[in-house]
Amino acid sequence: MARYTGPSCKLCRREKQKLFLKGNKCHSEKCPLEKKNYAPGQHGLSRRAKFSEYGVQLREKQKVKRIYGLLESQFHSYFEKANQQKGVTGENLIRILESRLDNVVYRLGFAPSRKSARQIVRHRHLLVNGKIVDIPSYQLSPGDVISVRENSKKLDIIHNSLRKAKDGIYSWINTDKASLSGTFLQLPERSDIPLNVNEQLIVELYSK
Repeated sequence: MARYTGPSCKLCRREKQKLFLKGNKCHSEKCPLEKKNYAPGQHGLSRRAKFSEYGVQLREKQKVKRIYGLLESQFHSYFEKANQQKGVTGENLIRILESRLDNVVYRLGFAPSRKSARQIVRHRHLLVNGKIVDIPSYQLSPGDVISVRENSKKLDIIHNSLRKAKDGIYSWINTDKASLSGTFLQLPERSDIPLNVNEQLIVELYSK
């Protein structure tokens, strides 16, 4: 599947907020958004766009797509799935995205970013319930156990990331740093997900 391969920091500048696409760099003074808090491009500094209602909704959708590293067709598929479920469609959408294997690997602290987590999954370094899963979009269910393969337990990227990860931030997952494993305890409540987006705008956009 095609995927964006350009500079990640340009995406953050386009949305004018940190999307945390580069791991540790996003938390340091080296983050370009700290010095260039305006859209990229020749006219980024001088242009002050006034968005229409549609423009605001579109920017919110683009922001969520970029945070989770998705293309339009995949994102729209998730929306359709969320819309068919009971409950609030926007909240359902965020729960589905948070249940992706690559996202949970990132939340567990096994990777410094979702992009790195996707690579770790693709390279078959992880097990789900004792079986190798190399599909980043794999949907986890409550009770699933994610662990690092025995041959991959010496990977520097995992240990470096775990050393900087804070414990007990997310109530819906549990990380066991000693055994390099974690458990997806339950589907998260929207209020427990630290995500600075307004998913209702996305629902309104797709409802037009």
